[in-house]
Amino acid sequence: MNFTSKTSRRDFLRQLSLITASAALSTLPISTLSAKKSNPRKIGTNDKVNLACIGIGNRGDEIIKKLYKTGHCNIVALCDTDMGAPHTLEIISAFPNIPRFQDFRKMFDKMANSIDAVVIGTPDFSHFPATMLSMSLGKHVYVEKPMAHTFREVELMMRAAKKHGVVTQMGNQGHSEANYFQFKAWKEAGIIKDVTAITAHMNNPRRWHKFDSNMKSMPAGESIPSTLDWDTWLGTEQFKNYNKDYINGQWRCWYDFGMGALGDWGAHIIDTAHEFLDLGLPTEINMMYAKGHNPFFFPYSSTINFKFPKRRDMPACDITWYDGIDNFPPVPAGYGNVELDPSIPPPSNGLIVPSKLNPGKIIYGKELTFKGGSHGSSLSIIPEEKAMEMQSKLPEVRLSPSNHFANFLLACKGLEKTRSPFEIAGPLSHVFCLGVIAQQLNTKLLFDRKTKQITNNKIANQLLIGAEPRKEWMYFYKL
Repeated sequence: MNFTSKTSRRDFLRQLSLITASAALSTLPISTLSAKKSNPRKIGTNDKVNLACIGIGNRGDEIIKKLYKTGHCNIVALCDTDMGAPHTLEIISAFPNIPRFQDFRKMFDKMANSIDAVVIGTPDFSHFPATMLSMSLGKHVYVEKPMAHTFREVELMMRAAKKHGVVTQMGNQGHSEANYFQFKAWKEAGIIKDVTAITAHMNNPRRWHKFDSNMKSMPAGESIPSTLDWDTWLGTEQFKNYNKDYINGQWRCWYDFGMGALGDWGAHIIDTAHEFLDLGLPTEINMMYAKGHNPFFFPYSSTINFKFPKRRDMPACDITWYDGIDNFPPVPAGYGNVELDPSIPPPSNGLIVPSKLNPGKIIYGKELTFKGGSHGSSLSIIPEEKAMEMQSKLPEVRLSPSNHFANFLLACKGLEKTRSPFEIAGPLSHVFCLGVIAQQLNTKLLFDRKTKQITNNKIANQLLIGAEPRKEWMYFYKL
């Protein structure tokens, strides 16, 4: 539900009554909403996890291959709303005799007893229903980042994971790589301390940069491909006519379907700082710059400042997020080179452009400054002279015992604990949800960490809940 003009704001307020039921639902105790609890099946340490795959093309294809490569799982079901598209045929060909479905609800109706865990590689807005149904049936869940599309959905997913006792993992795979273990070791050793500011940046071209910010409506309807179950693809979202610019990664462009650059790359850039500095939720979200702001898709460039309060012995800290090809952050003296880091995966729409900065972060402590990339890229102390001075004081950093995919499957068997479970990934995803609301309204938000409410803007506070789902999908908010 998007708006900028006074007229559209009035339209939004008139529609608040449509969301009343959803708003009331979010305030009820989870115990009054949930279906009967299902306990996960115990999996032997030498057994393989029976894995169902929801969303098998594009990123879903990549995740399935990496999970299967670990040797810890059997692929037992394939589900995608388009089983005849070029991007799904590779996985279908790789597992030709596996049962196939276009609707995950039908998959569980027929195969629930044969499934131990699911991997969900669908668009951001459709993570929630598949995840909630899976957990309610006692299935462990690996879901791509960000966890969900709205603040409330993330909150309900966190509660449900705790209630049903399932293993969960969000797909920010760098959280099982070098930066995770380095940041943890350096924080525990007092190398990273007294952090007061973090700059996070992703300045490469995005899909929506080709769109016209003066567009007056969402794209016109087109003929639905014969292989696509469009109604099921829409899921909780109110009905829209099909358009090719809604699918195959294009969904990331739109407020109705995706989470923009922040939701896409934030989980790979600020994840370790958010966890190990115990940042939690911000108290202010300031929209400092929004080039090409419009009601439908994300700005061409954004600068968003998040203010986090003092935590125990740690000082208040700001994270300032920069995205856009013309919106580079300032860098400190001694920052060094900006050559392409081969350990950073490219964006889904092409190669990283080694123009001025790799996607990454700058972490400012009172005594030391750190430079880092995204995903598993490790930190370095800058300037170089300071790094040389500190070299003998740096602690040993352990090697990762398992990558993110093996970590999830081993956790399903009780052999490890996941490194990005919903209890850790949820508050991080909440930060993205708050940032997206600030982008959508192009305004400053004041947030109460205790009540989890936006206190200075009624429309923004309603966006924590989001638009009412279609009637037939309300069930998933009660699990």
